[in-house]
Amino acid sequence: MNRTGNENNAELRSIRRLRRQAVFIRAVVFTAITLSVLALGFIVVYVLIRGIPNITPDLFAFEYTSENCSLLPALINTVTMTFMSLLIAVPLGVFSAIFLVEYSKRGSRLIGLIRSMTETLSGIPSIIYGLFGYLVFSVALGWGFSMLAGAITLSIMILPVIIRTTEEALKSIPDSYREGSFAVGAGKVRTVFKVILPSAVPGILAGIVLATGRIVGETAALVFTAGTVAQVPDSVMQSGRTLSIHMYALWSEGLNTDKAYATAVILLVIVVGLNALSAFIAKKMMKGHI
Repeated sequence: MNRTGNENNAELRSIRRLRRQAVFIRAVVFTAITLSVLALGFIVVYVLIRGIPNITPDLFAFEYTSENCSLLPALINTVTMTFMSLLIAVPLGVFSAIFLVEYSKRGSRLIGLIRSMTETLSGIPSIIYGLFGYLVFSVALGWGFSMLAGAITLSIMILPVIIRTTEEALKSIPDSYREGSFAVGAGKVRTVFKVILPSAVPGILAGIVLATGRIVGETAALVFTAGTVAQVPDSVMQSGRTLSIHMYALWSEGLNTDKAYATAVILLVIVVGLNALSAFIAKKMMKGHI
């Protein structure tokens, strides 16, 4: 009886210890979430308070002058830069991920090396990409400060993000989808493009949204490649500043910080809008697929 009683007491103590640990972990997680939300909320509210009162019609004039500091040319350049970068990076990233997941030999050292290099590239500071783009595209190829040089530099920078997120999206699709497709006589290509890719669309869109957010907020890489001309270029071989560079230029000059805050509000609205749009598209596509 004593032995049984000791075992029961030990079990009760173990249960109580596990409960205390669970309570502690919950408290830590709740504290981390609360601090993250408060920090993000403080930044958003501060930017809105400082920026909204400074949004005036002059900021949306088509021509930039030292008096109006219009952000419309930079906004147009941002849209153009984003479109060009995604046009280059998305097909390369998605097809690279398809090869790594669907066609490569599992456990291959070469594939492991490629994945390791991809993860390494995603951690390189953006200014390194900017210097690379400047030396290769602006100097060696003679493109100078141009939208094309900036777009290709950004496409190289966001390529690891698209590859990794697309890989994870493809891996999350159960093998039963592939086996069922093969069972009804579909080939490899048809299975990938008709069964696997539609199911992985939400994850792929998440990677594209992350890449888009990085493009919109990028400054260092574009200062060295696209330049800082505050006008809409006539061609992709001319210089043009994006919204993030426009905000940086206004702030660094120290004369129009109020308009820099207004530009920050526009950037914030764009990022939030992109996330909402991607969630809406993913939901619609998933309903259509189901």
